Amino acid sequence: MLSPLEEALLAVMMIVIMLGMGASLTFKDFRIALRHPQAILVGFASQYMFMPFIAFTLARVLQLTPEQTVGLVLMGCMPGGTTSNIFAYFSKSLLSLSIMMTVCSTLAAIVMVPLLMEFYTAGIDDTFRIPPDEIIALLFVLLIPTLIGMWSRKKNANFGAVTELVGGVIGVLVIAFLMATWAPRNWELLFTTGWDVYLAVILLGVIGFLFGYIFARVVRLGPQKARTVSLETGIQNGPLGALIVIMVFSGETQQLILLMPVLYSFFIIITSTLATLYYRRRTRIEELARDQAKIEPAKA
Repeated sequence: MLSPLEEALLAVMMIVIMLGMGASLTFKDFRIALRHPQAILVGFASQYMFMPFIAFTLARVLQLTPEQTVGLVLMGCMPGGTTSNIFAYFSKSLLSLSIMMTVCSTLAAIVMVPLLMEFYTAGIDDTFRIPPDEIIALLFVLLIPTLIGMWSRKKNANFGAVTELVGGVIGVLVIAFLMATWAPRNWELLFTTGWDVYLAVILLGVIGFLFGYIFARVVRLGPQKARTVSLETGIQNGPLGALIVIMVFSGETQQLILLMPVLYSFFIIITSTLATLYYRRRTRIEELARDQAKIEPAKA
């Protein structure tokens, strides 16, 4: 499904993305986050409670095949990606919170992803399941550039900032690259893929946005924090999901499972753009309301 060159580029791009994500933080940021952990915990719960359950439920309701179910559940179990940080910035959400949530979910992924995959894919033929040890090994390797990025930010703030920016941009470019090179070769597969698959990958992100926002508001986070949690919940690390699939599977099985991360990554850009435009408008309305309240004369 992906050429050897595309697989190699995807691996290199993932290293750059993880390096950039690590460069977005310093160890001091973790100490600051621990003083106000509520939003981080809400985002963590949304990421690892709601998204895997949403993916599993969609797979059951839409009666997806075992391969499609594994691919969709894998995307539901993925941590957030740097793509969510970009959309958080343009939506005028809390970028610092988005970055912290992304890093925390990524660090926890080495434990949470294999556990959740084992739970939600129980009963599926072992041929299509992803061995936990292979997930752990890959995520552990990808933690190394993340820690190097954090170290580089501590040693040289300017270098760290540039690395952070490059990593975030690469996160979007890798999705565009995969679609531009993969879609023309697999147009027949795209045309023969059922509507239920398209609906599943689209709804995974959209429902994630809704659940993340509602949950954050239920636990009394402010609108801006809730919008940040919403984006962080719905936007999963698609390139990481694709990399896990191509490292574990081959042949037709790889093609059928890889379809889900690739399609999810494509459609999440579209739905995230729409959500970002809406959230940006809401933020602007709130800012105008606050400004108006400051200049209105006090009532007698």
